[in-house]
Amino acid sequence: MKVFHKIVDLQNALFADRKEGKVIGLVPTMGALHQGHASLVKTSVKENDITVVSVFVNPTQFNDKNDLKSYPRDLDADCRLLEECQADYVFAPEVEEMYPTPDNRHFEFPPVSTVMEGAHRPGHFNGVCQVVSRLFYIVRPDRAYFGEKDWQQIAVVKAMVRQLQLKVKIVECPIVRDDDGLARSSRNTLLAPDERAIAPKIYEALKASLDYAKTHSVQQTHDFVVDSINAVDGLDVEYFAIVDGNTLQNVDSWDTPYVVGCITVYCGKTPIRLIDHIKYQEKEA
Repeated sequence: MKVFHKIVDLQNALFADRKEGKVIGLVPTMGALHQGHASLVKTSVKENDITVVSVFVNPTQFNDKNDLKSYPRDLDADCRLLEECQADYVFAPEVEEMYPTPDNRHFEFPPVSTVMEGAHRPGHFNGVCQVVSRLFYIVRPDRAYFGEKDWQQIAVVKAMVRQLQLKVKIVECPIVRDDDGLARSSRNTLLAPDERAIAPKIYEALKASLDYAKTHSVQQTHDFVVDSINAVDGLDVEYFAIVDGNTLQNVDSWDTPYVVGCITVYCGKTPIRLIDHIKYQEKEA
């Protein structure tokens, strides 16, 4: 496994690979890697000749400077995990390498980018699109892998790929959970032991709502989830939206064929912001 810090060095290696007809997979990450990331990397390794994993905490997608400052970073540990997963290249640039000049491009893809995370974290998805598009231009991957935990992000990235007419296939990979149901997230490392103990209550409520929804309305199901989570001392729901899985617009009945519940919860005193989702009705094939 090779680690690159400069764009030109990575591109030179990829140029040689591409010349040999090799297929390139990219797994964009912000580091602090866990088994959720590992599952993406392993899938890419299986499906491509070369797997590139980017490790870059992107400042333009943080609307909270304290959140950026506290975001966990450990490149050595990340590289050990990636070596185990048999990744080929790690791209770990400095901020100045990715942004030698300010990126003034503005991305907006309503309605998918303006609701939920888009509404609660102004500028977040613009920053995501800035960095992901840069990575796509640098690596020129055939496939790029994203975890379903960041479910809305996938919809935004797909919209960006369509608009920029990029020749990359976006591969969605299933969410990875700990044994107690908590969605794997880099932010989980920031949870104190008592906070980690209550965090699984988020998925517990979401899972319980699947049965509840069979005999109750969308609004009643929404309230059931919010009330269940807020009843736990130390958890506070920022939003819970039950939406059309394609448009990300709120639904008011279960008639829609693809329905997803998306939630963000603050956990603990700090607090740590955790996201998750549940599929009430799967999209039709």
